[in-house]
Amino acid sequence: MVAIAVAKPHLLQLFEESPAAPGPGEVLLRVQRGGICGSDLHIFHGSNPFAKYPRIIGHEFAGVVEAVGAGVTRLAEGDRVVADPVVSCGECYACRVGRSNVCGRLEVFGVHRDGGFRNRLVLPEANLVAIPDSLPIALAALAEPFSIAANVLSRTGIEAQDSVLIYGAGTVGLTVLQVAKLHGARCIVADPDEARLERARGFGADLTVNPKARSVAEAVAGEHDGLGPSVVIDGAGIPALLDEACRVASPAGRIGILGFSPAPCNVSQQEIVKKELSLVGSRLNRRLLPQVVQWLAEGRLQPAAMITQTFAAADAPEAFALIERDPASTLKVQLAFD
Repeated sequence: MVAIAVAKPHLLQLFEESPAAPGPGEVLLRVQRGGICGSDLHIFHGSNPFAKYPRIIGHEFAGVVEAVGAGVTRLAEGDRVVADPVVSCGECYACRVGRSNVCGRLEVFGVHRDGGFRNRLVLPEANLVAIPDSLPIALAALAEPFSIAANVLSRTGIEAQDSVLIYGAGTVGLTVLQVAKLHGARCIVADPDEARLERARGFGADLTVNPKARSVAEAVAGEHDGLGPSVVIDGAGIPALLDEACRVASPAGRIGILGFSPAPCNVSQQEIVKKELSLVGSRLNRRLLPQVVQWLAEGRLQPAAMITQTFAAADAPEAFALIERDPASTLKVQLAFD
C-alpha cells in the first residue's frame, strides 16, 4: 500500500500504509488517479501556512468505492467517484450562508488532513461525487481543479456578454478559460511565456497577450467599446497585478483573486470607487463538483488535453522533479495508483 507524504519541507517520502475500516457515514475509497497541484508543491517547499508535517498530500483524486460504513445510503461498493476535498462544519456563519468553502473550521484533504495520494483512504460519504461509467477516472480527477475555476467565475459572475481577461496561462488560467468559454464569454489570456500562450489558443482563447511584447492595458483597451474587460481573473497569483486589473477593468467590472500571497499590493481606491468595481476572493469550491462532473460527462470541457504526463505512484519523486525542472512542459501531472 503506497502512501506519499511530505515528511518535512523538501523531503518526499513513500511508505506503506494499511487503511482503516470505514466508520458510520464513511467510505473506503480505492484511489486510482491523483493530480499534482501547485499547493502540493507549496507543501513540499514548506510555504503552505496550513500544512503540518508529516502530511500525506493530494487533494485531486478519483477512484472506486471499496467498502461503505453504516448509514451510507448514496454510494455502494463498486461506484466510481471523485473526491471533493473540502470539509466544513455545517454550523458556522459561513456554512449557514452557503459558503462552506470558507468555513470557520475548514479542513482540506491533503492540507489540513492526510490526503489522497495513497492506494486507499477513508473519507466521509459527503465528500464523494459519483461519476458516470462513460467518464474515465483520469478525467474525473480533473473535476477539482475545474471546480476552482467554476468557483471564481461564480463569485465574479459570468455571462455570454462578458469579456474576460485572465492573467496566467497555467493550470488555473486554462481551467478558467474553459469554464468562461463554456458560458459563451470572450476570453483574453495574458502570459509572458509564448508556449503557454500557444496552449491557451488551443483551448479557445480569443486573444492572447505577451506583456513583454505589448502592454496588457493596450491590448484590452478596446473591449466593450473602449471600456475594457468586464471580468478580470488573476490566475497567476501575483499581487502586483491587482493594481493593473483595477485600471483596465470596465466600469461595473468584477475582479476575481485566487492567489494566496501575504504580500501587500498598491490598489487605487479611486479606480475602485470611480468604476464601482467588485473585488472578490475565491477559495477552493462551494460544492460545485457535481456541476463540473456533469460538464465533463457532457464533453463541454477539454480535460484530456490538460494531462501532460502520467507517472506511476511509486515514481512520485520523479514526477515532482520534472515539475520543478521543466514547468513549461507540465500542465497537469497525474499519478496512477491502479
